[in-house]
Amino acid sequence: MKKLFLLCCLFIGLTTAGNAQVAVSSKPEEKAMELQKKLKLSDAQCKKVAAIYTESSAKFEKIKKENNGDNAKMVVAIEPLRTATIKNIKTVLTPAQKLKYDELVKTSKASGGNGWSDGWSATK
Repeated sequence: MKKLFLLCCLFIGLTTAGNAQVAVSSKPEEKAMELQKKLKLSDAQCKKVAAIYTESSAKFEKIKKENNGDNAKMVVAIEPLRTATIKNIKTVLTPAQKLKYDELVKTSKASGGNGWSDGWSATK
């Protein structure tokens, strides 16, 4: 009985942790606020970054629809969008913030994600 209870608790804990990770950056505005904390963005910068992420997310959804979920085609189509998103975000940042942002993008990409550069990683 104790083993069953422990197994149920473990399952619930893992499920909760998995859902919490997705919810962290579920919307472009939330993702911008996370970036605000990491880079110490001003409120005005945060609003601009949120707008960039929102635009990027809309373009991503269009790409996804046009390619009918074909991952191979989407990867090719998304790369220019990702590059443009990074460039647009950097226009909002100070030189010191750009350095930190570059490190976030580099670290995120090395771990297999797109993270701070995309704005659409967990939309909707």
